[in-house]
Amino acid sequence: FADLDQTWPAGLGRRLGAMIYDALILMAIWMLLGFVAVAINGGEANTSPLFHSVLFVATFAFFAFFWMRGGMTLGMQAWRLRVETPEGLSLTLPQCLMRFLVAGISFAALGLGYWWVLIDGERRGWSDIVSGSRVVVVPKSGKNKPDKNKPGKNEPGKQA
Repeated sequence: FADLDQTWPAGLGRRLGAMIYDALILMAIWMLLGFVAVAINGGEANTSPLFHSVLFVATFAFFAFFWMRGGMTLGMQAWRLRVETPEGLSLTLPQCLMRFLVAGISFAALGLGYWWVLIDGERRGWSDIVSGSRVVVVPKSGKNKPDKNKPGKNEPGKQA
């Protein structure tokens, strides 16, 4: 990631916003898997442990794919958040697994692992601490910023 000097730790509000967006996407994935499971099960609801395991694995796969690929789920992209190592690298699969499992524990503890962001000096939640990662806010893209390397109006080298 090239813009490490321009990032800052993410606060609780942005994290919660990204979680809501990702939850909506996950609900759509779960519904699709549910439709497939009902079709396979002859039109009957499927409440087997196997089906619940498939939902669990699909949820982990969603997060791990995005965290390993670029550090941003779709919800995180909307809120300009990225999860990365302290060195600014993408997470490894074991880091993703630890982050995912501890996020579940954080949620089960009435969100205490997420509220921890307000206490920690580096704005890290439990999943950040355990997985050795951090969530940062990514600056807006420089679409409207002038490029320092390109000559502007009335500057030497500007062609009319």
